[in-house]
Amino acid sequence: MALAASSRLDCAQDQPPPADSVVSSPLSAVSRDEMTGDVDATEGEQDSSGRNSDVAAPILRSKLSCNFSNHQSNTCTMEGDVRIHGKPATVYVVKASTYLPENSTIKLRPYARKWEDQVMQLVREVTMRSIPPAAGADGDPPECSVRHDVPAVVFSTGGYNRNFFHVMTDVIIPLYLTAREYNGRVQLLATDYEPKWIAKYKFILAALSAYPVIDMDSEDTVRCFPSAHVGLESHKELGIIPGLSRNGYTMVTFREFIRSAYSLQRPRVAPVSRSSGRKPRLVLILRRNSRQLKNEAEAITAGTEVGFEVVAAGPDDVSDLERFAGVANSCDVLMGVHGAGLANMLFLPDNGTVVQIIPWGELKWPCRHSFGDPVAPMGLRYLEYEATAEETTLNETYPRDHAVFTEPLAIHRQGFDKVWNIFINGQHVILDIKRFRGFMEQLYQAITTE
Repeated sequence: MALAASSRLDCAQDQPPPADSVVSSPLSAVSRDEMTGDVDATEGEQDSSGRNSDVAAPILRSKLSCNFSNHQSNTCTMEGDVRIHGKPATVYVVKASTYLPENSTIKLRPYARKWEDQVMQLVREVTMRSIPPAAGADGDPPECSVRHDVPAVVFSTGGYNRNFFHVMTDVIIPLYLTAREYNGRVQLLATDYEPKWIAKYKFILAALSAYPVIDMDSEDTVRCFPSAHVGLESHKELGIIPGLSRNGYTMVTFREFIRSAYSLQRPRVAPVSRSSGRKPRLVLILRRNSRQLKNEAEAITAGTEVGFEVVAAGPDDVSDLERFAGVANSCDVLMGVHGAGLANMLFLPDNGTVVQIIPWGELKWPCRHSFGDPVAPMGLRYLEYEATAEETTLNETYPRDHAVFTEPLAIHRQGFDKVWNIFINGQHVILDIKRFRGFMEQLYQAITTE
């Protein structure tokens, strides 16, 4: 894959860009060895007649509008003379037609999980300042160091950035909803910038933008854009509501985008004939902290004996995203105990099957909400195996006459922390192999043909 081209024309590497330099972005990404090197930004870009381009020149009136009514995220959009100053995390909207003194400053955290106060405090706040046509000496915005001729999208790589489910739900799907419409001609700017995060998701980011993601936190450059989004459009957990998408995006189109980003070759599961000798392929996601599958070797054996080719995938396997995307795409079934690893269903081919093992504790509803409900809109099939009271390590901690076993909902009524500490983080699963084998036989029959 070619390295992304810059959406700006840098000045000499050791010098800051001169004020008010003009930038034009290429129509498509090119590799660094195809570029002719940095260009003096003071010269601007020339058209075919040799004249300097006037791309991204400020217009007479700018617009700023915000939506704070969405349950998932707060967002602001702006167009006109938009200036983004990285280090102070400030966006200036100059000559705004919507300027009013009482709402001239707006702040938001560009992360799509706004109802969780604790995690939102980990996300850097971005300030938007609406400047009147004549602000006066004390209110003048900083001069442009670099001009871009593409829109900007400001988001955060903070929050739950090490959890794959949350990365997809809170960042990647919202980025797709917000930036995909520009077909690569959009500049992404990240607050709470983490190089390892950027590197891990580089193929998705490169598919969304032809230009490297800008680290807003570290640079003092004032970048000027014709328009910008601060915050990301978001609809629901691991999903898209087509009626809310202004471009008609769906989880089917998102998965097509993901397959393209990772060059995945298998778009759809073809039913396997039981007489063909070919085995359907099942990837089993294995956890190593809470909710482990304690008898995983026996589970793998049961699946193999039934007729599956079972691929065991531990945390190290799953964390190698570039490789594991291909592994998941090669499989017909993805199975695992409730947890973030199930979000790798995104890489399954269409008509694949997701099997969620639900731990003990009346967890069917929350487990379905996270990893059951999103399945059908992706063009996949969903099945679940719900553990019984005999299939939990909670038997080692609580007597069988405890409410944990006799009335799990009484634990739920004590609040989320109790549920988390006991049923989510406080147990492992020990499968009843005879029962599990029966389930696997039914699964095998369901996804194969005569």
